[in-house]
Amino acid sequence: MASTTATPEAALRQRNVPVSTKKAKNGISSDVEIDKVPNAIAPAKSGSELEYKLALGLITGLAFLTRFWGISHPDEVVFDEVHFGKFASYYLERTYFFDVHPPFGKLLFAFMGWLVGYDGHFHFENIGDSYIRNKVPYVAFRSLPAILGALTVSVVYMIMWESGYSLPACLIAAGLVLLDNAHIGQTRLILLDATLVFAMACSLLCYIKFHKLRHEPFSRKWWKWLILTGFALSCDISTKYVGLFAFITIGSAVCIDLWDLLDIKRPGGALTLPQFGKHFAARAFGLIIMPFIFYLFWFQVHFSILTRSGPGDDFMTPEFQETLSDNIMLANAVTIDYYDTISLRHKETKAYLHSHPDKYPLRYDDGRVSSQGQQVTGYPFNDTNNYWQILPPGPDDQKLGHHIKNHDLVRLRHTVTDTILLSHDVASPYYPTNQEFTTVSIGDAYGDRAADTLFEIRIEHGKANQEFKSISSHFKLIHNPSKVAMWTHSKPLPDWGHKQQEINGNKQLAQSSNVWLVEDIVSLPADHARRAKPEKKVKTLPFLRKWFELQRSMFWHNNQLTSSHPYASLPYQWPFLLRGVSFWTQNDTRQQIYFLGNPIGWWLASSVLAIYVGIVLADQFSLRRGLDAMDRRTRSRLYNSTGFFFLAWATHYFPFFVMGRQLFLHHYLPAHLASALVTGSVVEFLFSTDSAEPDYHPSKSGKKVAPTTKRRLSARERLAGQSMAGAWIATAVIMALVAFGWYFFLPLTYGYPGLTAPEVNRRKWLGYDLHFAK
Repeated sequence: MASTTATPEAALRQRNVPVSTKKAKNGISSDVEIDKVPNAIAPAKSGSELEYKLALGLITGLAFLTRFWGISHPDEVVFDEVHFGKFASYYLERTYFFDVHPPFGKLLFAFMGWLVGYDGHFHFENIGDSYIRNKVPYVAFRSLPAILGALTVSVVYMIMWESGYSLPACLIAAGLVLLDNAHIGQTRLILLDATLVFAMACSLLCYIKFHKLRHEPFSRKWWKWLILTGFALSCDISTKYVGLFAFITIGSAVCIDLWDLLDIKRPGGALTLPQFGKHFAARAFGLIIMPFIFYLFWFQVHFSILTRSGPGDDFMTPEFQETLSDNIMLANAVTIDYYDTISLRHKETKAYLHSHPDKYPLRYDDGRVSSQGQQVTGYPFNDTNNYWQILPPGPDDQKLGHHIKNHDLVRLRHTVTDTILLSHDVASPYYPTNQEFTTVSIGDAYGDRAADTLFEIRIEHGKANQEFKSISSHFKLIHNPSKVAMWTHSKPLPDWGHKQQEINGNKQLAQSSNVWLVEDIVSLPADHARRAKPEKKVKTLPFLRKWFELQRSMFWHNNQLTSSHPYASLPYQWPFLLRGVSFWTQNDTRQQIYFLGNPIGWWLASSVLAIYVGIVLADQFSLRRGLDAMDRRTRSRLYNSTGFFFLAWATHYFPFFVMGRQLFLHHYLPAHLASALVTGSVVEFLFSTDSAEPDYHPSKSGKKVAPTTKRRLSARERLAGQSMAGAWIATAVIMALVAFGWYFFLPLTYGYPGLTAPEVNRRKWLGYDLHFAK
């Protein structure tokens, strides 16, 4: 960042600011920005604090009113309440479930249900299910996000206040969130985003308060706000993994701060390397180690509560499932013997290992040649073509009645076509680097192709001589000569493969997508002694092992959310609010909830982001040409404070462009909050000017000396002597327009009153796919 040493008079020519020649008792100009130091004389606080407090009280009251108004409507399940309401019920029933999001936000919902005495009997199965008929305390559940959503407005206001902005700037930033239909709509339902956005906003506020204490390092307040920043960051990422973006925001600011501390020419004097090390270690502890400890703590609570077998069992390994009581799958596990006929199923895609007489085509679409062998595919339904007999490695092995164990070599005979499974060095249909799977005749399998039909049973986390069991033994089938793992994926084969899944040999053995399980021993009678179900004792696993396993499964399934959705959107559409999401409709009353932001507020905030970039580029261009149009303090605020808000917007927005999963409009809410902060800051910049800052002052020796005792100026002091009429007029106009947008789209946010077809048409500003009631 370029700096200026322009005199006050030079600044006047550029900014049109009246000269201030008033001196303080110590000879330092009264409008100097002074750092806080012990025994420094701070000016008495003016009555301006009162108007800030009154405005905070007013805007907080309006926030609670807009969030709680009609919160009991509709009295039935809406949109993703089917997920997060269900998870709260599972917590209360202590039944294990699986979700791609961390547990903190869901634990808060469960805590709210526990407070009102709810037992979790309702599982939120379908959108439209009645809460009243099923006696669900849904208003209590919805109150949690409503409270957090209302407090988010207050936090936005306090961020601006703590950053030293004028009252109009504070009101604009908070007002854009207060009267935003998307923030309101997302905080009136049983959804996680209210918790996520509130934690993100708190992390910004706490870091700003921490940064303001940078001249009091290692003081009690300094440590308090550092730890609170870390806690807010932890709550953010413990709600959804996109909370990582807040770590990037704060982390970037911390890196800049540490870089400045490392400067040997810093104004406060050079730090020794041990002193710098203390600063680095303190920030690492407060913003990395402590948040990670909090993050682990919520998972410990998660595991401690969910002790009973439930719908999430399928996502976990058998060892994990053995830690859950009443696990039916493990109770049905049966030891597998040689010559048993089994059905194998892929753990992640749920497809059965399948074969049929049809052959691979001679040539694929890309010109590659196949073996024209019998097709081996993945099939989603139970069928006799899924039956495979498990044979010993040699033709004369006396293995009848012997249990199969970990690392044993086997052959698999397809019972319907009487052929043997084989893999060989021929490229698979979709993956030129992966091996083809096919079958060959028994004569070939025990003759020239004997080696290519041998496969190793490798049980996941298995021990030596561990017995191979149905259901409970998750395993990889490793081709013995080539050491590739049998693998499948969800992309269907062309018509020649009947749209079934491709089976091939994956060279990446470590991937969890290589795992299979034996679903059943189809040749074993139901009353056979091996199917006896002895009582199993619940086992234990170390916390970190359970946590690592769950993390792997969560990340994998999160990355698999790539299927199309009628209301999914792309990141470039969000700032311009090009489409929304239909949450709920009721034809009889013509009522609907359509998730959509306040178009006026979103378009304004997006425009101001562009204006901010233009101002910074123009300033840099001017400096290159020797023109200094700003005083140092104004430029510092524009680059550092507004720049921090812009950084928060960018880090919460641009990462979505590289994501391959389903994306929706609600993913933009944290970035929208940051854009509201930028808007308030830029409006103040455009409609007000700071008082002229002093230059260095001569000492008795004639040398220029910079003031050393500094404190942060309030907005009243910064803007003293100038009219705020322009800022207030701009605030009034902006808030009036935003209030109109909020009121106009209010029926779509609150779900009432119902709208006629012409009224719906009038709200399709950008062709929004609103629902027309019949």
